[in-house]
Amino acid sequence: MSVLKKTQPTKLALFTALTTALMITSGCQSLKTANATNQPIGTVQGQPKKLESFNITGKIGVTTPSKDNSGNQGGSAFYAWGQQDDRFAIELIGALGIGKTNIEYNGQSATLVSEKTGTLTADDPETLLKKATGWQAPISQMPYWISGRPAPSDSAPQLDAQNRLISSVNGEWQASFTYKGNDKLPNKISAMQSQGNKVVMTIDHQKQ
Repeated sequence: MSVLKKTQPTKLALFTALTTALMITSGCQSLKTANATNQPIGTVQGQPKKLESFNITGKIGVTTPSKDNSGNQGGSAFYAWGQQDDRFAIELIGALGIGKTNIEYNGQSATLVSEKTGTLTADDPETLLKKATGWQAPISQMPYWISGRPAPSDSAPQLDAQNRLISSVNGEWQASFTYKGNDKLPNKISAMQSQGNKVVMTIDHQKQ
């Protein structure tokens, strides 16, 4: 058995943890699992509409420039992400340097818990992740991008012949999207900055 298989978290365990976290965040409201293929992903009055809820798993790789100009540094982790409206819970397991990590966002503030850092809080998940790991990632835009739609603050979105989002720009981030066959939802998102920060995220949309 490969190292990849040994370290990859089980979907059942991850989704149990994510569901529990979101139930607590929403005042014990049940988490509804979206059927991604049936969820509306159209636009309303020209504004992008993200999936109201989803469960996804996959692997995320992050590259950051070193502080001493000695070259880029990288890390990767397996993840499970549960989303309900504006709330989400993410569990990361892998070579983060801080051990198993959980990130939760309730729509107003973010909390990160890891074996190395303990509990950290911040107003947004991007600040929290950078504080704990040094990683930079456009987490707030991801729920839209995972839905195959540009975020409200995106610019210059490009569509393919099937009207699917293939690239979009958000501030300093340039994102590109890959699809499997005729799927409407992306199975891979790559985002990069000119400073050298890069995020590559594979996506397995879960169904019930």
